[in-house]
Amino acid sequence: MNRRLFLAALPAALVAGCGFQLRRVADLPFASLYIEATPGSAVGQRIRSLLTANKQTRLVATADEAEAVLKITHEERTRVILSLSGAGRVTEYRLGLRLGYAVNDKAGMELAAPEAIELTRDITYDDTKVLAKGAEEQLLYRDMDENAALRILRRLQSLKPGIGAS
Repeated sequence: MNRRLFLAALPAALVAGCGFQLRRVADLPFASLYIEATPGSAVGQRIRSLLTANKQTRLVATADEAEAVLKITHEERTRVILSLSGAGRVTEYRLGLRLGYAVNDKAGMELAAPEAIELTRDITYDDTKVLAKGAEEQLLYRDMDENAALRILRRLQSLKPGIGAS
């Protein structure tokens, strides 16, 4: 029994000893943040959940209480046919996410120039596996939402409060 415990703990000790840490959101330079996004914004919800888990930056209910305001100006999902079979059936789609955002302070001064993020993923399609491909499509959209949220948070980390657009 002791040998099993030792063998189970050995990889954890080796990983901890090398400085490995799970990916996490680093601290933002703002004590409080307001996220202005449409209620159904998947990226806005993902940013909220990442910051709630971080606990360094407080999410506030109004822009007046916040040190910085993150405004997601638009969020659009696309699905374009990429290729067709000889019989005219769709065999591949290109999924897309277009997102625009800006960061201001509570007075409305621009902390970061407005930016756009455009992500794409290709997916094969087989109309005999509609449910599986639908689930795969949702998974790819979730992956793009996560990627966009992390990009926005990395951009927020690089900002300096009180200094104009960089």
